[in-house]
Amino acid sequence: MEHELVSHNLVETEFTEILYELRPCLDKGGEPVVGLYNAWIFLNNPDQYNSYTTAAVKEIILAFRQASNDRSVVAVVFTAVGNKAFCTGGNTKEYAEYYSGRPLEYKQYMRLFNDMITAILHCDKPVICRVNGMRIAGGQEIGMACDFGVSSDLAVFGQAGPKHGSAPDGGSTDFLHLFVGIERAMASCTLCEMWSAYEAKRFGLISQVVPVLKADGKFIRNPLLITNRWLDETGEIVYGQRERGDELVAGEKLLKDGVIDLTPLDNAVNAMATKFMYLMPDCVNKTLNGVRKKKLEHWDRNQQSNRDWLGLNMMTEGKAGFRAFNEGPRDNREVDFIELRLKLAEGHPWDDELLNAILPK
Repeated sequence: MEHELVSHNLVETEFTEILYELRPCLDKGGEPVVGLYNAWIFLNNPDQYNSYTTAAVKEIILAFRQASNDRSVVAVVFTAVGNKAFCTGGNTKEYAEYYSGRPLEYKQYMRLFNDMITAILHCDKPVICRVNGMRIAGGQEIGMACDFGVSSDLAVFGQAGPKHGSAPDGGSTDFLHLFVGIERAMASCTLCEMWSAYEAKRFGLISQVVPVLKADGKFIRNPLLITNRWLDETGEIVYGQRERGDELVAGEKLLKDGVIDLTPLDNAVNAMATKFMYLMPDCVNKTLNGVRKKKLEHWDRNQQSNRDWLGLNMMTEGKAGFRAFNEGPRDNREVDFIELRLKLAEGHPWDDELLNAILPK
């Protein structure tokens, strides 16, 4: 006796802030398999480097629940529109104009953020982060919640919290050391210096790096990373020594004149997803959950207390940092750190006088 299948989604969702697509799985020969899909979840805010708004966070939670429940889905691909950014974290305009100075509101927002991370970690399907561009701050954190990372070699990876008034407590202080070791994690989380995609792979943060820049009809590695070799006018690799300034100028010209084509990135993501199709689905899920426990041990222990602190921080450094980023001129989006430290050393309270003294002019 046949029964109509029951939907286990919380709600039926029409996505407006993000994109949700079912794309056919490909078999080992590269042919679409009828009836089996990969769910592609796209952040869709390219004008603001795919930062996520409150509304988008809600939809991401529901999208992962929907993909997890879909019996026809083999794997989930978490990515973003365009080629500049996977994600740069929370929407700083929204942070500065709504959440700054409103700790209880930000605490409510952080409950949604925490649910987003948990939704990724609890997904019943393998989750591949397709890193189409920079993966920074909260973008790094939602990326690390995924099971695998496949990246454009033009992407950069890193944190921004202490530079802009926050702490990377949305996952990086829980997850990053599991990937790269505690000292590299400490340096990344505090100093906010970026890693190239190749460094990220070498450190163990992601699985694969793919060149996506096409010059003279051929895909080439990120030209800004070349140190003692470069491409001449014919496209041949030339070895030797040049001034760093010359290398940078030549690399920037290649990047400007070339065409970014993410087809190789898509091919690599599809190839990984295909591998999962040829495995026992429940065994894959149990294995994923077994390995994910290492992330969840830290995440479940810390997420609520981190949420509390991040809310209160919106009265002090968060308020200052996000307003500086949102209101400052393009070439100066940071507070005056020296003035801030001097005033705090004098015992100056966190008030409007202090804020006005340190915001960029």
